[in-house]
Amino acid sequence: IFAACSAASQWSGKETVAVNLSARQLLDPDLVDHVRTALEQTGLDPERFELEITETAIIHNTQLATSILLDLKALGIKISLDDFGTGYSSMSYIQDFPFDRIKIDRSFVTSMNANVKSRAIVEAIIHLAHSLDIPVVAEGVETEDQAEALAQLACEELQGYLIAAPAPFEDMVARVLADNPIFEIEVA
Repeated sequence: IFAACSAASQWSGKETVAVNLSARQLLDPDLVDHVRTALEQTGLDPERFELEITETAIIHNTQLATSILLDLKALGIKISLDDFGTGYSSMSYIQDFPFDRIKIDRSFVTSMNANVKSRAIVEAIIHLAHSLDIPVVAEGVETEDQAEALAQLACEELQGYLIAAPAPFEDMVARVLADNPIFEIEVA
C-alpha cells in the first residue's frame, strides 16, 4: 500500500492507483491505520487511491469486512468490487455497500463474443451497475472485437492485454511518469 501511494504521489495528480486486497489483508484490524498512514506520509490525495476486493474476501466475515470498508471509505478512498459475478451473493454486496466501481470478471468478458450467455451476463452486469450509478470495468479484454462490443454496451473502462500486458511495477510507474497512462495500473 505504501509503495503504491508513494509512486502515485509522484505522478501529475490525476492518475489513480489501485491495490488488490486479499481476504486476509481486508480483515486485518490495522488496515485502516496502514492506509491512513500511507496517505499521510506520501501526501497522496485519497481520491486517487483505490482498493479492490473480491466477494470472497467479504464472505469470510461480512460484518467485520463491512465495518472496515466503511472506515476506509471515510478516509476518502475508492473501493471496487473485483471479479464481480464469480462470488457467492453479488447482489447483496452491491446493495449493502456503496462501491465506487464494479469490475466484471474476465471469464465473462473473454467469451462474450462467442457465448450468448456470457454476453447476456456482461450486459446485465453493466445495466445493473449503471442503474445503481456505479461505473464498470471489464477485465480480460484481449481483442478489438471485445472492446467494440463493450463500447456498444457503454462499459466505461477496459482492462486487459489489449490495453497493456502485465509488467513489473517499476515499468508501469515509468510509463505513467512518461505521461503515457493508457492503461490501468494494479499493484498486488
